[in-house]
Amino acid sequence: MSWWFIVALAAGCYAFKVLGLVIIGDRQMPPVLNRCLALIPPAMISALIALNTFSVGQHLVVDARAAGVGAAVIAAWRRAPLIVIIILGAAVTALVRAL
Repeated sequence: MSWWFIVALAAGCYAFKVLGLVIIGDRQMPPVLNRCLALIPPAMISALIALNTFSVGQHLVVDARAAGVGAAVIAAWRRAPLIVIIILGAAVTALVRAL
């Protein structure tokens, strides 16, 4: 893959954001739409995490990554600092792979 392709995609994303600002301008969106738009980033991140945790290519797999994500989810639920969540998830994944 070429870096020019990545730069073109980044420019296209930026152009879409600017276009949205130009079209919407100072108008306020309905509150229902604002609430729905606020839910999109967490849903996308959750989908990416699930996809990368439970799949290899076109196959579903449950391996050490699932244990690491589970430990990270519990740490996040217990309101641990982000660095602790990341280190705990990586450590549990490495420990399960070593076993």
